[in-house]
Amino acid sequence: MSVSWKVYILAIISFLVGTSEYILSGILDKVAASFGVSLASAGQLITVFSLVYAICTPILMALTASMERRKLIISALGLFAVSNLLAFVLPGYGLFVAARIIMALGAGVVVVTALNIAAKIAPKGKQASSIATVIMGFTASLIIGVPLGRVVSDAIGWKYVFGFIALLGMIAMLIIYWTIPRMKGDEPIPLREQLGLLRRPKVALGLSITFFWLGGYSIAYTYLSPYLLQVSGLSDSYISVALLVFGIASLIGSKIGGAGTDRWGIHPTLFGGMTVHIVMLLALSFVGNTLAGILVVLTLWSISAWSSGPTQQYYLTTIEPEASGVMLGLNQSMMQLAMAAGAGIGGVVVEGISLSAITWIGAAGVAIAIIAALILIRLGSERKMKVQGQVIDQG
Repeated sequence: MSVSWKVYILAIISFLVGTSEYILSGILDKVAASFGVSLASAGQLITVFSLVYAICTPILMALTASMERRKLIISALGLFAVSNLLAFVLPGYGLFVAARIIMALGAGVVVVTALNIAAKIAPKGKQASSIATVIMGFTASLIIGVPLGRVVSDAIGWKYVFGFIALLGMIAMLIIYWTIPRMKGDEPIPLREQLGLLRRPKVALGLSITFFWLGGYSIAYTYLSPYLLQVSGLSDSYISVALLVFGIASLIGSKIGGAGTDRWGIHPTLFGGMTVHIVMLLALSFVGNTLAGILVVLTLWSISAWSSGPTQQYYLTTIEPEASGVMLGLNQSMMQLAMAAGAGIGGVVVEGISLSAITWIGAAGVAIAIIAALILIRLGSERKMKVQGQVIDQG
């Protein structure tokens, strides 16, 4: 089997993991009704997953750094498959929370290891594109996994989504065993050394952009299905269509973000994307009961939000070029923390204010990300001027 096909297999596995994470946003109303809990309580299932993923993945990867890669991803896939099976068969909200925690532990190790394997098996000079293909699998879960999960939920019940993911996870374990060669682990980078970067102001500001941009996005996206049903007045039959449009737009946004960064530079692309992001979140409040208007706003929201992803990841590698790998790892954890915080804050807003307020609070989060980016640019300019001044003095 060619290397490209092996990378595509890793991308499909990434797709499964992404679907297990994002699917709840598409079926949140059904999950809440099934367990007899509030939308806010159902939303905390996303918070728990993201929080466990963010905190535990770096620790687990540090502990298993020297472990043979194929063995590691098969073991993590096994844990992931079992947790989805538990989510399918166990009754009650509390046991589902426990299954989500186990699911997050397996998912984090699967994704990071898949990225690591993709880089190892890729031909020289093709490592970046191989990693991008695996990431595209994760993004595709928004395009296909979430709306498909909604269709399955409507047809036979939402729990069957996790049953199917468990089955596919077990099949994936066999495919990995047959197709991916054995390969040794990496030299472990001490967790203390990784976290030490957070003490640097530029790094902290750079990661805060990720936190507030994605946190603002998550506040609104977590409760998108109930928002479209109850606030926008969209009928249940159109929810899957809206989620599919949103997912396709996210892929377009990622492409635009990457191409825009190459053509126009980091700052214009990042600020442009986040500005449109804010405008579309606010616009969603004014297009209720008009299907065309809702779809247009969702499309522009998704494109602008996801255009910031590749731009921000590249931006972080320029902040600390000598530690670009660690920076991207920290950014993955920060993205999950942002998703957790966004889902949690969104729940508080839904319970304490109203469901209609989530777009406004989400827009405020993205606005803070813009402020952080402006401070980071100013800090970089001041340091550059200081260095130039020192060179002139020495000359």
